[in-house]
Amino acid sequence: MVRALLVRGLVAGAVAGLFAALFAWAVAEPAVDAAIGYEAAKEAAAGSAGAPEVVPRALQKTLGLATATTVYGAAIGGLFALAFALSWRRLLGGGPGRAALSLAAIAFVVVFLVPFLKYPANPPAVGDPASIDRRTALFVTMIWISIAASVAAVRAAQAVRRRWQHALSPAGGRLLAALGYAAIVAAAALALPAIRELPRDFPATTLWSFRIGSVGTQAVLWAVLGAAFAEAAERLLAGRSLWFGSVAARTGRAGVAADTSRSGGGP
Repeated sequence: MVRALLVRGLVAGAVAGLFAALFAWAVAEPAVDAAIGYEAAKEAAAGSAGAPEVVPRALQKTLGLATATTVYGAAIGGLFALAFALSWRRLLGGGPGRAALSLAAIAFVVVFLVPFLKYPANPPAVGDPASIDRRTALFVTMIWISIAASVAAVRAAQAVRRRWQHALSPAGGRLLAALGYAAIVAAAALALPAIRELPRDFPATTLWSFRIGSVGTQAVLWAVLGAAFAEAAERLLAGRSLWFGSVAARTGRAGVAADTSRSGGGP
C-alpha cells in the first residue's frame, strides 16, 4: 500500500510541478526579468560589465523552469505520500480524499508560508551573492523549526485530550495544537536574525510582484498536489485504477474486440 501511494505521490507531484511552472512563468518571471534589468542598469552606470550568461535567459524561464519545478514537485509528492501514509489514520482521520486535501493545506502553511513570512524570497538577481549560503541556512532552519513545532504541538494536544478527554472536544484539541504551533514559531521567528539586504532604491512593485508570484506558485503546487493525490488515493483505496489506467484498459479491450471481430469469419 505504501509503495502504491508513493508512486501516486510522485506522479501527482510531477503534475503539480508543471502547473506551478505555468503559474511562475506567467506571474513571477516578469518580475525576475525586471530585477535583472535593474541590476544590469546599475552595473552599466557603475561602468562594470555583468557576468556572461552561461544559460540563455529564454531557456532558463521556459524549459529550465519547467524541468526544475517538475523534479521538485515529484520529490515533494513522494514525501507527501509518505507523510499521508503515516498520518492518515493516526492524525487526520476521515476519508482519504479529504485527509489528503487537509494535509496539503497544512503542509503549505508549515513547510512554506510560515518560513516565507520570516524570510521572504527576493528576486535571484538582487542581493549580496556572498550571503546566499547564510540566507539559505536560515530559511532551511526555519522550515525545520516549523515542522518540528507542528509535530510537537499535535502531540501535546493529543496528550492533553487523553488526560482531559471529557473537557476538550476534537475541535478544541485542533485549536490547542494550532495555538501551540503559533507560539513556538513566533518565538523562533523573534529569536532568529533578520536579513535586510535589498537596495533602498529597488522598485517596490517589482519586489512585491515577485513575492506574490512566489507565494502563488507554491499555492498552485500544493493545491494541485493535494487534489491530484486525493483523487488517486480515493481510487486506490476503493480498488479502482487511475483515470488514465481506465482509459488505457478500455482502449485495449476495444482493440481486442476489434481484432476478434475481424478474425471471426476466417478459417
